[in-house]
This record gives sequence, C-alpha cells and structure tokens, in this order.
Amino acid sequence: MDAFYASVEQRDNPQLKGKPVAVGWPDKRGVLTTASYEARKFGVHSAMPSVTAKKKCPDLIFVKPRFDVYKKVSKQIREIFREYTDLVEPLSLDEAFLDVTENKMNISSATIIAKEIKQKIRDRLQLTASAGISINKFLAKVASDMDKPDGLFVIPPDKTIEFIEKLQIEKIPGIGKVTAQKMKSMNINTGYDLKQFERVELVRLFGKMGAYYYQIIRNEYDSNVVPDRIRKSISTENTFTDDLSDESQLLNEIKNISESLFISCEKLNTSGKTVTLKIKYFDFEQRTRSKTIDHPVNSKEELFNIAEELFRKPEKPVKPVRLLGLGLSNLNNYEKKNDDSQMVLNL
Repeated sequence: MDAFYASVEQRDNPQLKGKPVAVGWPDKRGVLTTASYEARKFGVHSAMPSVTAKKKCPDLIFVKPRFDVYKKVSKQIREIFREYTDLVEPLSLDEAFLDVTENKMNISSATIIAKEIKQKIRDRLQLTASAGISINKFLAKVASDMDKPDGLFVIPPDKTIEFIEKLQIEKIPGIGKVTAQKMKSMNINTGYDLKQFERVELVRLFGKMGAYYYQIIRNEYDSNVVPDRIRKSISTENTFTDDLSDESQLLNEIKNISESLFISCEKLNTSGKTVTLKIKYFDFEQRTRSKTIDHPVNSKEELFNIAEELFRKPEKPVKPVRLLGLGLSNLNNYEKKNDDSQMVLNL
C-alpha cells in the first residue's frame, strides 16, 4: 500500500487531501509511523523524530494513529487478495506476498491479476497500491518499490540477472544502512560488484547474511509464499517524555511494560521462553539483554522478575534512559511448512 496510514487518514478526512500529513505524535519524543507523499517531498519519512519532521516541513499536519481502523482496512484488502489466491503471506498491515501461479480466476498473467487487484482496492477502498511482479519473493519485493506510488513494475524471467546486477545495493532487502556503508567502503555499489565475491568471503565479511547475499545476487534464493505465518515474537516498548535515571522509576516502567506484554500474550494465546530487554539511552545508544528459560513464561510476575534481572545484569543502565522495550520469543507455536512445488507462470 502507498503511505498506508496517511492515505487512510486523507481518505477519511477530505480536509487532509493534498496536504503534508504525518501519522504520529507531535511531542518532543514522538516518532512518525508514516508520512503522506506530500510530506515526503520535504524529506519527511517514517521512523523520523517528530521534531525533525516539523523542522523539515513547518506546515506538517500531525494525526494520531488509529490502528483499529488500519487493521480493519487491511482485512478488507486481504479479502480482495483472497478472491484470487489463498496463498497470501502478510508482512505487515500494508504489505503481503501473493503466489498466483495457480489462481481462482484461472488468469494466466500475473500482470493482469495485479492490475485487477489494484483497481479493486481503488474502487472499493479509495486507496492506491503498488505491485511488484517477478519469479520469486525477493525480486517481487524489490519491484514493488520501483514505481511508487500507484505503481506496477514487472521483472520478467529473462531480465532477472541483468536487473540484479544493475541493482544498487541499498535497494536489496536485508541490506541496511550500516551494511550498505560497509559495502560501499569496499567499492561494492551494485549487485554486479557483490557478485564478484565468493560465498566464503561474504560469510567471513558479513556473517550468516553473507550466504543469503551470495544466493540472491545469483538469483538462487527462493522461498515459498507461506500463508497464515505464525508469529515468531511479540514485544512492546515505551519512549519516555523525559529521560529517566532513577532506578525505582525505571523498574516501575518495566513492570508496566511487563503487564502490557503479558496481556498481549494472553490475547494471542501464546507465550515464550526467551525474554529480551531493550534499553535505549538518551544519546540513542542501544543495548539488548536476553535470557532463555526451560518453559514458556506463565505469569506477569515471572515476566517482570526476569526483566528485572536483565535490568540489573550485567550492570544497571549507566546513562539516562530514553526508551525501554520488552519482548518474548521462542514462542510455544510453530510455523507451518509449505512444501508445494511451483509451476511456471506467465508475467
């Protein structure tokens, strides 16, 4: 979806149409969840501090998130997807993979299917979407970002190698800013440059992700679209209005976060064996600490006790704290495996 949250707000409030809109809180510790394309022209983007966004765009209009509405709209979008295929793998509320190799409409062209889905989203929901079409998830993901907003980009089978070799490395999913900077310092700027390295070299330089880079750059990486993916982790966090240094205040916040996280687990009917505490200091330095026990956490008291232990070990926070977060992973559920073979699809 194109600037999903902001687009929903502009749709529901006509006074916001054509104006720079940011979904988030305008206070000094606020962070944007997304921004409209009118705001993006000023350099405003998601995850940007609200203070910075306001400096870049003085006329920026802040709108508080309405996640209940976004979830409802996301469900409506997925209902449109399922008119064509049940092989839908959601990545978030506003993004999903679809395998339309075999589809309910018996349409042989993925491009035609994408056009129809885009039109139905526009007609029924008054929103726009961008589609990427190719032979695997990696290329489809890259293609979906090539022609936004309201885009449709196809990478045909006979053009995949050429496309990958010309691709700027920062456009490759899984390569973040830090890794991209490291690669550029090594004169790795494109897929072609990355392709010159052997697997063992990439693993030595980038750890286990090196093997992933080796495969995708040679178009050897493939994975099935997995519908109804089971959650691997659940977390919650809180950014404070003012930095906290007092131990009792920090522990009280950890208690509140523990209770909130445990309530979420109860709603999802899940729990986990690994507890992770995230601490972000006033200068944005971040630390995480984890502990795994031999059973799923079964009470908010147990969750808090483990979080408190992580707070104190290996040492208590040494600087004023801006944010605390708590997560559970190693959950007591498992991903379903999809071993379906794939057929040839006309793009």
